[in-house]
Amino acid sequence: MKTTFLLILFTFLIVGCGKKSDKDYFDAAEKSVNQQNIQEAIKSYESLIKEYPDSKLAPEALTKMASLYMNQSDSTLNRQQSFAKAAGLFKEVYDKYPKSEQAPTALFMSGFVLSNDLNRYDEATMIYRLFLKKFPNHKLAKSAKEELNNMGMSPEDILKKHSKAKSI
Repeated sequence: MKTTFLLILFTFLIVGCGKKSDKDYFDAAEKSVNQQNIQEAIKSYESLIKEYPDSKLAPEALTKMASLYMNQSDSTLNRQQSFAKAAGLFKEVYDKYPKSEQAPTALFMSGFVLSNDLNRYDEATMIYRLFLKKFPNHKLAKSAKEELNNMGMSPEDILKKHSKAKSI
């Protein structure tokens, strides 16, 4: 009887201690980022999203992963791959979690990366228009309009455009 009881207790301890919570994954990812272990951070964020897709931490984890790629922190990817991954993950935040706190900024950032880093202007235009339709009063709405008006222009051309508009 004692043996059976100990076996059941041991089983509960192993099973109970084996599963990480969403917060455990998030904290592990943050710790890995702080230690510059980006691959481990990404794995932890991905595990959180896979195992806890309905967690309030999931959109934040996606946003943080997108930021890592946008900052080209993953040394296994080249510049284009990194930015493409960032744009996709930012868009995924909006697609999967449209009511999350991160959704508006993530949608804007998807358009920003597509336009300014990948020169994929048609896609960026669609993203910015969607942003303005869904979040017309967001603090980034003015920036989205400016991005649309200046799409594909060099910084010098934008300055010339603004100087010309002021002189009129």
